[in-house]
Order: sequence, then C-alpha cells, then structure tokens
Amino acid sequence: MSDDLPHPAQPLKIGTRGSPLALWQAHEVRRCLMEAFALPQDAFEICVIKVLGDQILDKALKDIGGKGLFTREIEEALLAGGIDIAVHSMKDMPTIQPDGLVLDCYLKREDVRDAFVSPTVATLSDLPLGAVVGSSSLRRRAQLSLRRPDLKLVEFRGNVQTRMKKLEDGVAVATFLAMAGLNRLGMTHMARGPVEVSEMLPAVAQGAIGVERRSDDARVARLLAAIHDGPTGVRLAAERGYLATLDGSCETPIAGLALIEGDQMWLRGEILRPDGSEAIEGERRGAVADAAEIGRGLADELLSRAPKGFFAWH
Repeated sequence: MSDDLPHPAQPLKIGTRGSPLALWQAHEVRRCLMEAFALPQDAFEICVIKVLGDQILDKALKDIGGKGLFTREIEEALLAGGIDIAVHSMKDMPTIQPDGLVLDCYLKREDVRDAFVSPTVATLSDLPLGAVVGSSSLRRRAQLSLRRPDLKLVEFRGNVQTRMKKLEDGVAVATFLAMAGLNRLGMTHMARGPVEVSEMLPAVAQGAIGVERRSDDARVARLLAAIHDGPTGVRLAAERGYLATLDGSCETPIAGLALIEGDQMWLRGEILRPDGSEAIEGERRGAVADAAEIGRGLADELLSRAPKGFFAWH
C-alpha cells in the first residue's frame, strides 16, 4: 500500500466547490486521510472548481437545472483526470452517477436536523402571522406552507454567510439552514435551535459528506475504504434508494430519514405537493442488509398513494 500513497511530489488532488462549507468538507476529508495513513498535509492538493449553481444566485434551482448544478463541473474534472477525488454534500447529489464514476465513501454523518435561524423570532412556532421567511429549498418551502399557509415565502439562495446578510438586511425575518453546516463552520450559535425531525423531516442525506472517485481507480478506492463510515453508508443506501425511485430532483419536495436500530433499519419518508397543499407520509422497517430495498419499497408505497400529477406545478 505504501507505494500507492500520495506524497508532496505527486499529491492527491481533491476537487470541491469554493464555499466556506465546501472547503471545510474537503479539508475534513484530507484530515481523515492524513490521519489514516500518517501523511503530511502537502501530500494533498485542494482544487476549487466553480460550479454553475454557485454562479447563478438570483434564480430558483428548479429554473436553472436542478441538482446537477452543484456537481457537474466537478464530475467533469474527475472524469478528465484533473482531480483524483471529489467531495460533495450528499443532499446535493443526484442519485445516478455519470458512467465511470462511483460514490462509495461517506464520512460519519453529522446532525441531520434543520436549524431555525432568525435575529428576532425565537422558534418556528413563534413566527407571527404573515411573516416573511426565506428559503431556496423546495422541501422546506412545501413543509412550511403545509404547516403555516399564512407565511410569505421568498427565494433565499447563497452560502451561509450570504443568507445571514439577507436576514440582517431585513429581506426576511427567518430562514432555515442545515444544523450540520453550522456545526461544521463553528456557527452553531447562529441558530435559534434545531427543528426536530418530528416537526420537519430533513432532506435525504442531509448532514452527510460523500467522496466520489473514478470507478477504475483501484488505488484511490483503497485509500477511501480506510475512511468510509459503514453505518452512514447503510443509512444513505436506504435514503438514496428511496429518492431514486421517487425520481427526486430540485423540482420535487421530498424528505426522508433512515435510522439504524440494532440490526434493523427504520426509514421515514414524506412527499409533498410543491405548493404545500398536501403531504403523504410513510415509514418502513426491515433488516439493515435490505437498506436499499426498504428505500425503494417506501417510495413505491408513497407513489401508489399519491394522486396523478401530485408533483405538478400549478
């Protein structure tokens, strides 16, 4: 294995988006590999790649192409050999990888919950009638509309820092972020508190970091196997199996969360009409070994209960 290890003269190139959170995630992957193989920092090179989703901030994701907006350019660089691995927030990842790429390494998952963020309001339930709430997430918008149809929802794109500035400027009185991102950036204090999953089921794979590689790169596969977290992988197998069957995209409000209880998997799911006028919920339990099948089964059940045109925009 030692002959295969990266070194300063031939560093392992790690591809990432350029936001503070994306860079934190790339540095964390580097730290894990350094620790696993006793490598120096300069055995790695962080390569920032601009993606379309970070360049167009004045439009909703559904209007400019959906989830691939945060991954396409990075995956192209990986396929072309410009980078050796790609680090992703798993909730941004399409369920199908391009031919030649594989996702089979996940770091230990962080807090899965949404964070309620507001300079003036203490909790979600304390939002005054007709309050303006900012969010770019279709899932969060639909969940909020279902529970509080009186709220006025406005588009809120950009990284954590950009969204905080919008709150300061009075564009909205509150927004939602992932607790995982705030924890990782040392900004937990920015949240009023987490929203429990019983109140708002999170996005599929929220809080998980994935590392993508070329499928024929055996050297990198061996490196990544040393830092892969098995329980996270099993949970994501269920959640991403569920999402793939639902054909989830940035145009479909979908929530889902898998938990491991001993040798059993518990998967909860929720699909919503885009306007939040209706939600269909369900859950499944089964053996951890059947994680992906449990996900597909729950998706099929929810789809069978959904009327025709459930995800259509009106």
